[in-house]
Amino acid sequence: MPLVTTTEMFKKAYEGGYAVGAFNVNNMEIVQGITEAAKETHAPLILQVSKGARAYANHTYLVKLVEAATIECPDIPIVLHLDHGPDFETCKSCIDGGFTSVMIDASSKPLEENIEITKKVVEYAHDHGVVVEAELGTLAGIEDEVQVSAEDSAYTRPEEVEEFVTKTGCDSLAIAIGTSHGAYKFKPGTKPQLRFDVLEEVSKRLPGFPIVLHGASSVPQEFVTMINENGGNMPGAIGVPEDQLRQAARMAVCKINIDSDLRLAMTGSIRKYFAEHPADFDPRQYLAPARDAIKAMVKHKIVDVLGCDGKA
Repeated sequence: MPLVTTTEMFKKAYEGGYAVGAFNVNNMEIVQGITEAAKETHAPLILQVSKGARAYANHTYLVKLVEAATIECPDIPIVLHLDHGPDFETCKSCIDGGFTSVMIDASSKPLEENIEITKKVVEYAHDHGVVVEAELGTLAGIEDEVQVSAEDSAYTRPEEVEEFVTKTGCDSLAIAIGTSHGAYKFKPGTKPQLRFDVLEEVSKRLPGFPIVLHGASSVPQEFVTMINENGGNMPGAIGVPEDQLRQAARMAVCKINIDSDLRLAMTGSIRKYFAEHPADFDPRQYLAPARDAIKAMVKHKIVDVLGCDGKA
């Protein structure tokens, strides 16, 4: 099956009360772990690439890795998506270079400027058969080159969503309801709570329209502990409770982004391997268990959090 767009994928997710996992990829082992999990659970899949990933691994290598995944998983619909495209030029490069979906993130701009930039991307993308995700509201945290302080973050204003979607023609909308980028989403001792009232109001104003959650890693404590017990230093790393993500998936959220959890699984596994096998130096020796950890992590997300197993 060739790469697809999210159009049919999101329609089924909205009607079925589940969300499709959007997993960030940076190298071969991450792509393999994610796609093997999707193949075993027969789940649709979004593989997404950030600007930082393109700079690290090269656009062409990443596209070819994802294309290889479509050959290995011929029965699984797979989307290749640009995560947090910072400008029109980056989005255009990905559209021209084989991506089937792009995100333009002009959420830090005033509303009218966000609309103007997003509309320009949408027009070019739609002319080339590509779908567009946009963003309203600003998430706190750090992910690659996206860095927003807590003071500068802002919840999405539901009264703006209708105008934004109508004027831009975007195909899905990322909103800010309390998730955050990175592994340090909440202060220790606090009870994380997403703003479901904002999500509900947005869905009332945009009935049937697919909503996206960024910064939705749960930061599994077993991997934080594994990292810290094997030479790491990650005190106070806290993520979004998985039961709240499942609730969001039952509502209007059709796409949930997961990145930090993959990094934690990979890093924890590698640190543990090195501690237990100090004489080993073959990358295949420590990358294989890291790949297995990512696969197990993604299977758990697909089945227990997203609710999209068997939906391909």
